[in-house]
Amino acid sequence: MTRALRTRWVLFGVLLLVAFTTLGIAVRVQPWGLDVLAAGAFHGEFARPLGWTAQILSDVLGPVLPVTLGITLLVFAAWSYRRGDRPRAWLLVRLTIVLTLCRLTSIVFKPLFERDRPRDYPDLSYPSGHVVSVASTAFVAVLVAVWLAPHLLRRAVLIAVAATVLAAACRIVLTVHWLTDTVGAVFAVGGVGLVAAVALKLLPAKPE
Repeated sequence: MTRALRTRWVLFGVLLLVAFTTLGIAVRVQPWGLDVLAAGAFHGEFARPLGWTAQILSDVLGPVLPVTLGITLLVFAAWSYRRGDRPRAWLLVRLTIVLTLCRLTSIVFKPLFERDRPRDYPDLSYPSGHVVSVASTAFVAVLVAVWLAPHLLRRAVLIAVAATVLAAACRIVLTVHWLTDTVGAVFAVGGVGLVAAVALKLLPAKPE
């Protein structure tokens, strides 16, 4: 049963990576109609109050999150190791590895797709780095709940989904990303996260 579950998680992760790659190729040159529609709906909002709010939220829901979580996990790993709890220390290190691999998806893949932004803005577009950051943090936070605080799992999932959707909405409102950039970011993180979690024996989970 465990092997079957592991295989299912890997297959699901691979399917997400295929979806990510296919989407990236499909929208690389020409944005889809939904992309154009969303960008047009929020044209110029980045210079208005809605855009200011979205920018503040983007500053919070962005690259700072995985860095903060990664440092926290490593600090607690070192603390657990010093207390003699090596299994927990190794668990936290493995979670940090998954977080790092998920976060790297935007850094590695953006140059491969070379997609332009909806408006003049530094850096490439696909996938959204901010959404990757939030989704990576959310994915690992859910794993942390699964292993160390199962009673908080449902709440962790709800917060993870809400934070990822909010981050995506902010980037679209600011018209610094196409809608498909944010969808692709979720596909990439989900795919890499699931495959890495299985490889590091974090899925199927056996909570402590």
